Amino acid sequence: MNLPHNIQEWVTKAEADFQTAVTMARKKTNPVPDVVGFHCQQCIEKYLKAFLTWKMLNFSKTHDLLGLLELALLSEPILEKYRDDLRSLNPFSVQFRYPGENADIEEAKEALTRMKKLRKYFQERLGIKEER
Repeated sequence: MNLPHNIQEWVTKAEADFQTAVTMARKKTNPVPDVVGFHCQQCIEKYLKAFLTWKMLNFSKTHDLLGLLELALLSEPILEKYRDDLRSLNPFSVQFRYPGENADIEEAKEALTRMKKLRKYFQERLGIKEER
């Protein structure tokens, strides 16, 4: 499926975050779990925004995955089953970006797993074939 330009731009940015998260997760020395989690959250935020754009649902500038979910549910109630995944990724947008709180390696691994699951869902809904 050829996506309209405005949706493809979101997907392209989401895929850049996906690649960054996966690459940084492979880092064995001096791991950066905060960075991994941040890019997992960003990937899914952008896929959600691509989905909302596809569904012609307006959204504000926000990093809140649960707020974006509420909008998406208007069009696709089945997304409710991903609420826990989105809730788990949500803190990586801001909470771990400032001093005082840090993600650990296990949290980063969980974020990767959730990101991959959600990415697959949105790619299927948008008609994107994963390149091999």
